[in-house]
Amino acid sequence: MPLTDLPVGATGRVCALEGGADFCQRLREMGFCESAVIEKISGQHTLLCQLCGTRVALNDRAARHIVVELIPGGT
Repeated sequence: MPLTDLPVGATGRVCALEGGADFCQRLREMGFCESAVIEKISGQHTLLCQLCGTRVALNDRAARHIVVELIPGGT
């Protein structure tokens, strides 16, 4: 599912990045690499996520390109 569909408060694992090579490289530089664990803190149009101990804000257009899987019971 895209990161935009991950419920607020849920934890997911990044499965894939979609989009152009430069865009995906920029996401990786921000920490959104494959297998990274991410928690969605809040948001719909602007998402606040916790990743590697850091909070990162993304707009929904960018978040749609991050494919995650839900980690059941993850925190």
